[in-house]
Amino acid sequence: MSRQRRRLALLPRCLRSVLSMLVLLVLPLSAAWAHETRPAYLEISETAPGRYDVLWRTPVLSGMRLPVAVQFAAGTRNLTEPALRELPDSLLERRVIERPGGLAGTRIDLVGLQATITDVLVRVQMRDGASSTTLVHPSQPWLEIAAERGWLAVSGAYLRHGFDHILLGYDHLLFVLALILIVRNTRTLLWTVTAFTLAHSITLALATLGVLQIPGPPVEASIALSIMLLACEIVRLQRGETSLTSRWPWLVAFCFGLLHGLGFASALAGIGLPRGDIPLALAAFNVGVEVGQLAFIAVVLVVLALARRIKLAVSLAPYARPAAPYAIGIVASFWFFERLAKF
Repeated sequence: MSRQRRRLALLPRCLRSVLSMLVLLVLPLSAAWAHETRPAYLEISETAPGRYDVLWRTPVLSGMRLPVAVQFAAGTRNLTEPALRELPDSLLERRVIERPGGLAGTRIDLVGLQATITDVLVRVQMRDGASSTTLVHPSQPWLEIAAERGWLAVSGAYLRHGFDHILLGYDHLLFVLALILIVRNTRTLLWTVTAFTLAHSITLALATLGVLQIPGPPVEASIALSIMLLACEIVRLQRGETSLTSRWPWLVAFCFGLLHGLGFASALAGIGLPRGDIPLALAAFNVGVEVGQLAFIAVVLVVLALARRIKLAVSLAPYARPAAPYAIGIVASFWFFERLAKF
């Protein structure tokens, strides 16, 4: 057997080994991928001159609280001791503080944030109606309180959070990837993605405004199930069979998009919406989600275009294409049963 034939004979075995290693690596990490990087939330409301109600919500992962503490400027004292309340996915702390002269122009340090990968959304509401919303990152674990920040700061903070959420929401991205593998025509893909966007925008708004109320665990499990179903559809298409998804992909994307919108709403509910700025924050969050989604689609299309120009990718294509839906289905199945156990 020639050297070239021996290499071709080894390809399937190598690919099986690589896929096995990927599955072993992906499955332990998949629990952390599926929306575990949740932000913390700090709300400060002025109730009297120099007196504030403080709400501090920190995510809990595997029974461990986020190791971050809020440190106010010198001269601030507690009027009430912190009252703790344990929620399924977070720890809620309430207290009343007082500082002569108020907090405007002072600095709040988030001690320990620099050692994490979590952002903190800070909402400040003054008695005169002035408000500010700031997203604090680990690279700069502090903020200065301003009397007024305006609509631009609110929209910027929620747009960034929407963008971060979609890029860290690996289940949503996996669903979009499956759509790309199903729809080969660029124009049809555009209509399909538009239908998905319209659908999850509708349910995101309805759920956030309280019109729809569905528990989070069933929604998250159903999202994983939707990815499994798309993986099965990819296999059917590769076998030359026709289905509803192949004929009307935009309709399937719209129906599943309604479901995914409830998942986005669950993430937004985790940080809360600013009083008085709900429409603005909701719109900015949705725009951030769409920008992140379009950026992901663009990257995938560029990578696929480059892969077609590489000879090695061309030789591996007969093995990679059948393996892709099975890899997607394995990860989605793990998410489904993991989330099913949380009911």
